[in-house]
Amino acid sequence: MGTVEGLHAIAVTDRDGVVIVKVAGQMAPDTALRPPFLSVFGVMTEQAGKMGMGTNKRIINFYDRYQTIQVNYHPLLLHFIADTNANTGLILELENELEDVLKDISKVVGMM
Repeated sequence: MGTVEGLHAIAVTDRDGVVIVKVAGQMAPDTALRPPFLSVFGVMTEQAGKMGMGTNKRIINFYDRYQTIQVNYHPLLLHFIADTNANTGLILELENELEDVLKDISKVVGMM
């Protein structure tokens, strides 16, 4: 798996923002890895789906110091937290590299 300069954290959560797996460096903002922040994407995804444009796959947000890339991988949510100047395209490519792991986690979560 490749590395992306400026990527601080990757988290896999359920729809309620409960962290299943996370990897975070020291520069990762703690508030962005807490369930209240992580659960917002699940709500936004549901609301976006009501607009009649189909299922929302990704939301990318840019803040003063960070960017968040959140991916809908039903029933899981995949979160990337990086510096604003990190290469967003390279981060999105990591989604493909994580696909097999996400499938395995989805199977386990689906059994619960």
